[in-house]
Amino acid sequence: MASFKTLILGTLGFAPEVLGANLLAAHYTGKIFSLSYTPGARNATASLATKSSASGCGTLPAWLHVDAGVPIVYCVDEDWNGSGMLSSYSIGPDGSLKQTGQTVTSGASVHGTPYGGGDVDGYNFIATVQYDPSTLTTYELPLTNTSAVLQQLKFNLTEPKTNPRQNAPHPHASQLDPTGKFIIVPDLGADLVRIFTIDPATGNLTACEPGVADDGDGPRHGAWWAPTEGSTDGQKLYTVNELGNSVSAWDVTYPEGGCLTLKKTQTLSTYAAGSAAPNGSKASEVHVSGNFLYAANRADETFGAENDSMATYAIDAATGAISWVEATPAHAWFPRSFSINKAGDLVAIGGQTSSNVAIVARDPKTGKLGELKANVQVATPGTPQQEDGLSTVVWVE
Repeated sequence: MASFKTLILGTLGFAPEVLGANLLAAHYTGKIFSLSYTPGARNATASLATKSSASGCGTLPAWLHVDAGVPIVYCVDEDWNGSGMLSSYSIGPDGSLKQTGQTVTSGASVHGTPYGGGDVDGYNFIATVQYDPSTLTTYELPLTNTSAVLQQLKFNLTEPKTNPRQNAPHPHASQLDPTGKFIIVPDLGADLVRIFTIDPATGNLTACEPGVADDGDGPRHGAWWAPTEGSTDGQKLYTVNELGNSVSAWDVTYPEGGCLTLKKTQTLSTYAAGSAAPNGSKASEVHVSGNFLYAANRADETFGAENDSMATYAIDAATGAISWVEATPAHAWFPRSFSINKAGDLVAIGGQTSSNVAIVARDPKTGKLGELKANVQVATPGTPQQEDGLSTVVWVE
């Protein structure tokens, strides 16, 4: 039987596929923009438009965390002047935002994730990482103007590194594992994927033995995959390595009662075999959809002036090993962020310097990225290789 929504749309003369979808995009002008994507019905052209904006996440909102089905977004402010913001917003049906919480931080935060089963949309705490201060900082939820630091862990280099950007530990993400019992922190400066156990009662994090990347890799973000959804059997972690312009595959094990462990098994370039990364290029983000892995390359201009590339890999369904598939246009300059929708048929790519959001078609069966469906300018363009422009984009589903 057709769904109620389908029947209503049919009555009105619209096909179900004309329903729109919402996205959020943060910009280094201090605003979060609500975007609306409408697929083209029949032969019509798809559209992407900015609907509204919200402030309240400091001057440099760098990261947005949204969970599918949860109408709340957490925003992390990267302000470098010693006074940042950590904020939360409720998300309306139309994608509009209403601030629900805010606390002042010491700034320099580049990423954050809520964690710990609790009362606030399933969480009790949030963990953020600070790139230059080399720290991991946690707070209790919900956020208020009196929220205080729950825990702060300071990282140090145990041995000198050869890449000048690795002058200190530079944690670049804090991410939950699929069980919700561990947090990983890819550290660009230390060539480590740090691992922490979570005390669900107190929110305190305890360090485990980290995963060790190759010298000069500079792991930035991670994405999880397993052969069977909902199971950790055969679990893999894939990291994107900013300095090495590569992605790595890691075996994940869960010893009973102990720490999650990581063992790196494979590293592939974010460029085709025989092609070197252009000078100044920097891999930025990684995501998994089905049995495919994707990474974004910044400032390579592989597809012409101000048009960088997306790398696609196939994941072996039995082993989790990855193999190169192809490079495709990002339709963006300096794509710092991208997000794959739940259906797996659309990819939103956020160009930092071009300050645009491009919606690209994806074939869920082949994993290949296809035509540009829609594109919209968001606020003002950035400056090449500088921290301005659009910082992140995410689907709201």
